[in-house]
Amino acid sequence: MAFAIKAEIRDPRARTFAFPAQKTMYDGKHIKAGDAIFLFASEKEGGQGLIARGVVTSAEAVAKKRGIARQTPRVSITVRRTALAKRPLGRSGLKPFADWKDGRPETELNFKFYRQATNKIVGLSEDAAAFLCTFF
Repeated sequence: MAFAIKAEIRDPRARTFAFPAQKTMYDGKHIKAGDAIFLFASEKEGGQGLIARGVVTSAEAVAKKRGIARQTPRVSITVRRTALAKRPLGRSGLKPFADWKDGRPETELNFKFYRQATNKIVGLSEDAAAFLCTFF
C-alpha cells in the first residue's frame, strides 16, 4: 500500500524528512518502513502541495495519552526522498473534484486531504498512487 502525507515541510529539496507524531486517517496508521509515500507541503504553512516521492525508512506508533477518550492515532516517520515532483498538484488543482462518489483518484486526494484540511498521513488506493506517479 502507498501512503501520502500533508505536513509542514520547510526544505522541500531535503534528502530526508522527519515527521514526529503525525495524525493518521484513512488507514494511515498502517504505515511501515519500506512503504512508498508521496509528500505534500501544506499550503496552510506556505507549501505548494505535492513536492516529492519517497520511501519510509522508519515508522513508530505514538502511545495514546491516558485519560483522553477519543484520540486520533499518531505515528512518527522518517522518509528518504527518491524523486522530486516535475509538475505541481495542490489544493487548487484538486478542488474541482468534489463529487465524492465519482471514483476518480483526484477526488480521493481532495477528500482525504482537503475535506478536513488538517495535516495527516493517509493510505492511498492503487489508482490514486498510480495517478500521483504521473507527476514524477
